Amino acid sequence: MSTNQPIEARCDHCKQQRPLFLYEPDHDFHLTGITCEWCARDKQPLLCVRCFSAETLREENDPGDPLDNDAAEFFVRAVNNNARILARQEADKATCEGIAAATKQAEAEA
Repeated sequence: MSTNQPIEARCDHCKQQRPLFLYEPDHDFHLTGITCEWCARDKQPLLCVRCFSAETLREENDPGDPLDNDAAEFFVRAVNNNARILARQEADKATCEGIAAATKQAEAEA
């Protein structure tokens, strides 16, 4: 049975010998093409639990670049708007199919 134990080495932040974890940013900006401080790093740091928590908190509290925030908001609005358009198209299609079925039934009864 193998256990996934973190490696013990020198933390890239506090420089103390501790069990380390690879810090990877927890956001989806890389999907939008927006480059942030965390994604722009050449190499993600190996951090101890304390530094890992501090880096995560710093990332969560970072207000980000206003232009990037505007772009991300634009993408979110576009996705939501596309979903509404698709739902409206499906409703219109269902309405048209219902009218066609009713017309066909009325013609068959006449």
